[in-house]
Amino acid sequence: MNDCKRKKMSNGRLSSHFTLPSEEKLKELIGTTKDWALLNGIVMRSKSNYSRDSVIFAPFTLFPSIFPRVEFEKAVEIQPVLNELMHKVAHDYEFLYNTLKNTIEVDHFTKKLFEIYEIVRKEGFTQPIYLGIIRSDVMLESLCDGIRVDPYCCWKQVEINTISSGFGWLGPASRIIHRFVLERLNRFEDLKKLPENNALSGICEGLLEAWRFYDNKSAAILIVVEDMPFNIADQRFHEFELYKLNPNIRILRETLTELSVHAKLDEQRRLLVNGEEIAVVYYRSGYSPEQYPSEKEWDIRLQIERSKAIKCPTINYHLAGTKRVQQALAVDEVLDKFLKDEEKNKKVKGIFTGLYSLDLNAAGDEAVEMAVKNPDDFVLKPQREGGGNNVYGDDIPKLLSEIGKSKERTAFILMNRIRPPVQNNFIIKPGDNDIPSNLDVISELGIFGVIIGNEKNIIVNKQVGHMLRTKEHSINEGGVAFGAGSLDSPFLSD
Repeated sequence: MNDCKRKKMSNGRLSSHFTLPSEEKLKELIGTTKDWALLNGIVMRSKSNYSRDSVIFAPFTLFPSIFPRVEFEKAVEIQPVLNELMHKVAHDYEFLYNTLKNTIEVDHFTKKLFEIYEIVRKEGFTQPIYLGIIRSDVMLESLCDGIRVDPYCCWKQVEINTISSGFGWLGPASRIIHRFVLERLNRFEDLKKLPENNALSGICEGLLEAWRFYDNKSAAILIVVEDMPFNIADQRFHEFELYKLNPNIRILRETLTELSVHAKLDEQRRLLVNGEEIAVVYYRSGYSPEQYPSEKEWDIRLQIERSKAIKCPTINYHLAGTKRVQQALAVDEVLDKFLKDEEKNKKVKGIFTGLYSLDLNAAGDEAVEMAVKNPDDFVLKPQREGGGNNVYGDDIPKLLSEIGKSKERTAFILMNRIRPPVQNNFIIKPGDNDIPSNLDVISELGIFGVIIGNEKNIIVNKQVGHMLRTKEHSINEGGVAFGAGSLDSPFLSD
């Protein structure tokens, strides 16, 4: 499906699709669009000046960025297959154990997750229904077997997220921004190049469907949040959309620390929070070590896993999304185990870039040697989510030298660095009063999927929307909440 196609040599650049207005009109457009973003809930809380009572607009690109229509459609088409793959991986204990056994010896966070998995597995899972809200992140690739092509050859998967897959609101919100910009520029014909994006409603319909499977209309949905939720609009709009879909539903928001005081299991293993029964637990936190400041947060995570509530994700779904598991899935023989359908199997095999384990063996030593020799060609990834964790460039050999052949090495994987084509855009950030520079930027597309099922059967499986993040070409990390990326929309080119 995603085989690289050789084309003529190029500088890996996508042609600009906008003629810039005059400086005066550009300044007016930027100011008006900032106000539009603020007044339409495209906002975040400031990390530098945090307050519950104030927000800033989320950084955004002034224009939508080109993404080839055929590649966009391929990414959309394959998402249900990736949903199925992650569902099957999550239900294979032997695979998860064998893949992560070296990592859990040295990575405390992954070890704690796996300990919870072991406990609930031995006790027997109380809730047979699983809900997955999954996001597959991809980038266009401009290198094919080391040769640059014009202006890209295919796309490759960056990672797949199984916990707190954010931007279900800010993804569609980006389209709101760029529809507004195109209309202000009288580019009405180009509106059809902004694909429909129903990520928010699709994700919330998945949560509501899981709530129905629980079969208790008086039970609530619990959203597990951070102590200081900076990405407040992206979280709250899910809650408001659920109210829109069902005004009678009860939704609670609690941190893991609050839940350690307010939550308990009754004799039937129903999860009760301040006395209210919980049907679905939706994690928008719990993916990073700092979100477990003491043992009581780990204890309540275990109690939630023991409960009858439908979890999004369950502990085994969480583990299925680790970097080490994704590296293992890039091995043909491993993928064959999970995807027996030849057509599905072939499609997925085409999306992986080079992924290498750093186990303490000959293959791991060879991967280290490659990374040290050509560090700019690779990314070193730990078992972490949330942005700001990866290692790039000269920092790779430095870190590998520090850890040497200690077991700590097995907590990382090595990935070929994807070289996406460059294009020009303006990144609009809070606090910038002047017209920003027209930058060289690169983009990352995320496709959302929803899956519901039990160990043997899949009941719901669909692609539900997308998001696009764009960053300056010279910056390594690209998370919007992390502070380096910006909201964007795909502008589909034929």
